[in-house]
Amino acid sequence: MDIFLIIAAFVSGFIALKLNLPPLVGFLIAGFGLQHFGFQSNETISTLSDLGVTLLLFTIGLKLDVKTLLAKEIWASATLHNVFSTLFFTLALLGLKTIGISLFTDIDTLQLLLLAFVLSFSSTVFAIKSLEEKGNMNSTFATISIGILVMQDIFAVLFLTISTGKIPEWYAIALFALPFLRPLFYKVLDKCGHGEMLVLYGIFMALVMGAGLFTAVGMKADLGALILGMLLAGHYKSSELSKALFNIKELFLVCFFLNIGLSDAPTFDGLILAGLLILLLPIKGLLYFGVINLFKFRVRTSLLASLTLLNYSEFGLIVSGLAYKLGWLPGEMMVAIALAVSLSFIIAAPINNMSHKIYRYTSPWLRERADEKLHLRDKSINPGNAQVLILGMGRIGTGAYDEIRSRYGKISLGVETREEAVNHHRQSGRNVIQGDATDSDFWERILDIANVKLVMLAMPHHKGNQAAIEQLKARRYQGKIAAIAEYSDQVNEMTENGVDAAFNIYNEAGAGFARHVCEKLSPQFKPMQSGNWDKGHDLT
Repeated sequence: MDIFLIIAAFVSGFIALKLNLPPLVGFLIAGFGLQHFGFQSNETISTLSDLGVTLLLFTIGLKLDVKTLLAKEIWASATLHNVFSTLFFTLALLGLKTIGISLFTDIDTLQLLLLAFVLSFSSTVFAIKSLEEKGNMNSTFATISIGILVMQDIFAVLFLTISTGKIPEWYAIALFALPFLRPLFYKVLDKCGHGEMLVLYGIFMALVMGAGLFTAVGMKADLGALILGMLLAGHYKSSELSKALFNIKELFLVCFFLNIGLSDAPTFDGLILAGLLILLLPIKGLLYFGVINLFKFRVRTSLLASLTLLNYSEFGLIVSGLAYKLGWLPGEMMVAIALAVSLSFIIAAPINNMSHKIYRYTSPWLRERADEKLHLRDKSINPGNAQVLILGMGRIGTGAYDEIRSRYGKISLGVETREEAVNHHRQSGRNVIQGDATDSDFWERILDIANVKLVMLAMPHHKGNQAAIEQLKARRYQGKIAAIAEYSDQVNEMTENGVDAAFNIYNEAGAGFARHVCEKLSPQFKPMQSGNWDKGHDLT
């Protein structure tokens, strides 16, 4: 049976990928198809699914700045949306009960309020997966989306704790000592190297110190993983740790999406209710847009964040399953919610892929604020007299910036999405601004790029570099473009798209290493002419 699960997941995921859909859509469809043919979820799939969600929240924590959650545009947006959305869905479900939908016959007002609360949440798993696949994790709209999702996760944990009647053990107060252990966590992370011990340390922190410790004191395991990730977020190796866990997390999350499809057999009434809930989904998106736009973000930022959150949450499955066990909801209702969640993922996937096009089509009808009234993160950008624009100030971008400065002086402007990285570069004397080069609004915010002779694309994601190329084309940029890539086919793709110089970072790293060695060993090491190598010579 496990062989069939793997085959179905791979084939469906591959087909979805070829149709320009996220593979998770294929995994969902595979789960429903297998369930139709009699396959059921088992303990192994459920365990791996839970591990995937736990590791996902841990890696979110690794990238999360606590100050982000304390920003009013995050906690206030999440709270306002939760209140307005719960109110809207309560009224909508009351309307469905009034018109005689059979599934609501024996459900009272308090149970409807519970369902409305469930439907107000968006999927952390889906949103993060979608942002990662598009290379938008560090964009402004992604930061807002992730912050809101984390606040929703906190609301969820509080609800689950209250609803189960289970309060944390008295010794849960010891968890407040965790921040004081951060120096110890950092020191161990320093000593873990870059191989399997780094991966194992991440799993230990997520599953033992996070999920295991919080479970032991009567609190939600996933919250523990998230908090432990946040404690490690300030370490210089946190990004490396996140990348090291990436493939393991992705593999486990395949089981999560399969598990949704395998949950239970749908009924006709359940299908009708799921369809009605999907019809209500755009209102949820409009509420997100209105709430986020209250905090003076650009229309595009508000719209893309809303589209990222335009789905129902797997939290709905957890709560409805709990409510079913407690006798609060019928089993058919749980299956209907599972269908609605799954359908929302399938619909949201292509919408997220087309989010930039949706913005371009709708922007003429959406009213934009004057620049001076915009949020600080969305104001106009003046590049000054910069002749070289470096997009992505990670290790490669920083190295390129320093090399150009040493050769030609201060003619470069770096662009980086992470606020803390921007501050670090500025303290080091580099001319760096915060911005998302994949964001069409970023290019609209730049007042003039007529002086820019060269754009260097040094972002870590190929899709992000490709998106920046499209934005440069849209601005009719006439200068030169250079870009990095990880694979030969990506180099070819960029060259075909008009990049003047595309470099395979692994090949170029080897060539640069050889040049560095030759320069350091010269004049001691003087290469012989081809064919005249004397075995008596060595590098010493």
